[in-house]
Amino acid sequence: MDCEKLVSLALTIGERLLCSGAEVSRVEDSISRICKAYGAEHVDVFTITSSIVLTVCIDNKIITQTRRIKRHKTDFELFDKLNNLSREICDNKPDAAYISEQLKILEKNNKNNFIKYVAWFIVAGSFTMFFGGTLNDALFSSIIAIIARFIFAIIESVNLNRVFTNIVLSFTVSSLAYNIALTGLNCNSDKIIIGNIMLLIPGIALTNAIRDLIVGDTMTGLLNISEALLTAIAIAGGYFLTTLIFGGAI
Repeated sequence: MDCEKLVSLALTIGERLLCSGAEVSRVEDSISRICKAYGAEHVDVFTITSSIVLTVCIDNKIITQTRRIKRHKTDFELFDKLNNLSREICDNKPDAAYISEQLKILEKNNKNNFIKYVAWFIVAGSFTMFFGGTLNDALFSSIIAIIARFIFAIIESVNLNRVFTNIVLSFTVSSLAYNIALTGLNCNSDKIIIGNIMLLIPGIALTNAIRDLIVGDTMTGLLNISEALLTAIAIAGGYFLTTLIFGGAI
């Protein structure tokens, strides 16, 4: 395989692993194993939440490429498939065309939006009941979650940053819950809001941050913690905007 093509494909796999929720150490390990499987004598990978830098020494040539990471999401199904693809590459050493084709297939199969809407519907309602809401609260919470997922898909399509996204979603959820309560329906707006807010909590980012700090990836851990805190502030900001507009606490 052409050396530059190998480095580019390894970076693409690493990028998609990182974007789907993989921790930094796993991304670096996967990239290193793929490059070494094709005969790289030395591999240096530096990964943070927003960038991957890869330098490979192969066939007495030194190649360096950088990949800027602009989007993150949690997708364990894609994560698992990418892991399997990485292992297949290391075991069988296929050509570049095969790897590129498999990556396209994974990208195509990963666009099942119906399942994502169903997941938000179920999770929001479940969390609402978990925190003491009634079945009626859970139903309204699930309906609002569908609306929030639709808005999220629109924002995601134009690549707006995560802080703005969470402000908009938090404001939307809080406003809809408040207005449902104003109609006189038998529901608890606070339980509805909590059920939907749990969809936005950056639990994976915070977990990965602590793990990164433990294993010595200090910079990445601090960046992930900072991002998690900004996300939490954005969620609170969306709720605060709702209280300012409608007046008083919900």
